[in-house]
Amino acid sequence: MANNLAAVTEAVASADGAAALSIETLCDWHRTLMTGSPTPERYVGVIRNEQGWIGGTSPLDAHLVTPPPSELSALLDDLIAYVNRGDIDPVAQAAISHAQFEIIHPFSDGNGRVGRVLVAWVLTRRLALLVPPPVSVAIATDVAGYSSGLVLFRLGDYLRWITWFADAVASGGRSQRALISNVEQIKQQWRGQLGGGDRKLRSDAAVFAALDLLPRHLVLTSSILADELGISRKASLATLHRLVQVGILTQQGTISRKTAGQRAALFVSRDLLGLAGSSPLR
Repeated sequence: MANNLAAVTEAVASADGAAALSIETLCDWHRTLMTGSPTPERYVGVIRNEQGWIGGTSPLDAHLVTPPPSELSALLDDLIAYVNRGDIDPVAQAAISHAQFEIIHPFSDGNGRVGRVLVAWVLTRRLALLVPPPVSVAIATDVAGYSSGLVLFRLGDYLRWITWFADAVASGGRSQRALISNVEQIKQQWRGQLGGGDRKLRSDAAVFAALDLLPRHLVLTSSILADELGISRKASLATLHRLVQVGILTQQGTISRKTAGQRAALFVSRDLLGLAGSSPLR
């Protein structure tokens, strides 16, 4: 999960209108996504040099036999030229780019993840977005529709695939707006909780600044808060404990530090976790 978020963040940051996609960019995303995975190091961030297939035990009974390594360079050059165009409908461009990438299957593993990062890059770049719609969520909730759409694309029925994809983008955008609205309501509720009671809490700028960090850091530690706010570790830990006292945060377990010493306490918001339908604290 952390690697997926890191790769999307990397892609969004690089999706400047003047920036162009390259094979090196795809390899960088793959390296970010696959770091720490069971995939052998020799396959990480490297275009495959072996024949691949999807499904089955060999190319003889495979669901899809991917292009041979000798064809990958030309296919990727063609894909990248298409992705870098600016005269195509952005959503259709993202849909076709993703489908074509999945057919090419340039890596030994992790192509689905890289393909979804490519969607984020195209939509962010072409629509000048700060955050791309969570199309991956729509894919995860309709795997059959997604898989069928890719098959139809391979068979030449491009319109039905693009229609499915456009619906996924629209659905993701609606979910994104609803999430933002819910987060703002929760933050308003938190400010209300801090508005009364202890005068020291009401005047503590670090406490209120921490509220704005929570949607970006669903799990906080004193070191994360100290680095983000530019305060001491002692002050950040005190801030976290104050938020626990008023019911905004819950202390939930510890994690080993990178350096030897006492384990770091973890702090989470039940309210934010609940937006994702999660109940990990039970």
